[in-house]
Amino acid sequence: MNVVVKIGTSSLTAESGELDAAAMVKLCAEVAATCADGHRVILVSSGAIAAGLPALGLAQRPRDVRVLQAVAAVGQPRLMEQFGRCFGAHGLVPGQVLLTAQDFGHRTQYLHARETLDRLLDLGVVPVVNENDTVADDEIRYGDNDRLAALVAHLMGADLLVMLTDTPGVFTADPRIDAGASLIEEIVEVDAALEAVAGGAGTARGSGGMASKLAAAKIAAWSGIRAVIAGAREPDVLGRVLAGDATVGTVVQPRAERLPSRKLWIAFARAAAGRITVDPGARRALVDGNRSLLPAGVTGVDGDFDAGDAVEIQDPDGSVFAKGIAGADAAVVREIVGRRTDDLPDGVPHEIVHRDDLVILPA
Repeated sequence: MNVVVKIGTSSLTAESGELDAAAMVKLCAEVAATCADGHRVILVSSGAIAAGLPALGLAQRPRDVRVLQAVAAVGQPRLMEQFGRCFGAHGLVPGQVLLTAQDFGHRTQYLHARETLDRLLDLGVVPVVNENDTVADDEIRYGDNDRLAALVAHLMGADLLVMLTDTPGVFTADPRIDAGASLIEEIVEVDAALEAVAGGAGTARGSGGMASKLAAAKIAAWSGIRAVIAGAREPDVLGRVLAGDATVGTVVQPRAERLPSRKLWIAFARAAAGRITVDPGARRALVDGNRSLLPAGVTGVDGDFDAGDAVEIQDPDGSVFAKGIAGADAAVVREIVGRRTDDLPDGVPHEIVHRDDLVILPA
């Protein structure tokens, strides 16, 4: 079985911000036991920034992106040094793999990443994947290693994605403020109501939170992969999840319908640079007819996007129902809003978003 295990900063560090040696020992022991059982494990680990803060004498996580990138550059080798010691105690060798979401949008990079990870696994190495924080901008700001883990799971055709966090799973409300919140054992569909109660970042040291976990679980579900969100400090949590122990964490079931890799990347890996409003007829053509978005169906444009940027598509009520890659920049789209194809000037793209670059988003 191919298993992707993601662990967040708050589960690997102490309150002081230092890496928690006991937490790392526990994690590596459970990964080693999983490998000994014949499974192939890819570990997606946050913690580079947290590991770099004490080394630079910083008491708090900086807000400036460039400073964060510098801290990550210092912390990443310290993080891997710890993993080397912990895995070495079990006769395992970790291998560092630094990725960004953009690596999943270009076919050559996508295939290269998959081949590299596959070869590492064949060699008995435990790949330790982290976001390439020294070059990532939006991702480092929003802490999307959860999303990265889901994309890695899709990339490798994983059977299971396990997201280890500092809470036992997904609750009906925020358990930090609602004593009546109860654990949700199974989620069939990640919907808007569930996302609304997920909240923001869980701790000052981490930057994801349950909302990020659910977004990652949604990516996994659309990849046909079962996801489990569970507490990192639970005894033998990884072994119990693999054994199907229903008392551990929250299981998010996969969907029967899967998105291909490129459309998954468009839908979930790229941030939208703008928004296009369409009329009801265009919505029907996109959703029911698998058509491209033409200028005639466009009624409004928000944002200053370029051709090749991701854009959201909304109906007249403001409900976003699709996402795609713009075939023209925002200024051009504004000039041709509502115009029929045979009325377009020479050289202007006939398709605002081509159907091959369009994803109808889950409701």
